[in-house]
Amino acid sequence: MKWIKPIKEYKPFNEQESKDKEIILKAINDFDDVLTRNNEIAHLTSSTFVVNKSRDKVLMVHHNIYNTWSWMGGHNDGDDDFLRVAIKELEEETGVKNPRIIGNDIFSIDILEVKSHIKRGKYVAPHLHLSIAYLVEADENEELIVKEDENSGVMWIPINKLDKYVKNEPHMLRLYNKFIDKMNTK
Repeated sequence: MKWIKPIKEYKPFNEQESKDKEIILKAINDFDDVLTRNNEIAHLTSSTFVVNKSRDKVLMVHHNIYNTWSWMGGHNDGDDDFLRVAIKELEEETGVKNPRIIGNDIFSIDILEVKSHIKRGKYVAPHLHLSIAYLVEADENEELIVKEDENSGVMWIPINKLDKYVKNEPHMLRLYNKFIDKMNTK
């Protein structure tokens, strides 16, 4: 399974990423359905942290389920090409047509807790997202669209004001701040 190689070769940024990488590799080894939502305990997801050219704004969507501003991403649903899934989700959720990957490698590996919620009228139990993320640049003047079945807004948020927009998910603000720290060290 060549899709595991980039995860194995990923160089963690900090202790959290090191431990999360270890657990993700264990989950891949232990579960045969980790690429799909059939695994209701933990499954792989692919996401993008999107910045503008000057790196002072972040593109975010207003997520309907959690009522907060969030990055773009989604479930792999059996697809083992993490970058393809991440870009597809970005384009579907925002309308961005010309994203540019910053570096060709995975930007971050994280395990994210998902609280129970109702999605399309169905109860979804708490579970883990084994997140593979990419850093992406997009043109802030490009026309944006809202994917109304998931989001109620799309906008560029000043990077130094993220805390004003990510109020309902403080654990995600910590994640975004880690991304910003990583981006600034590259």
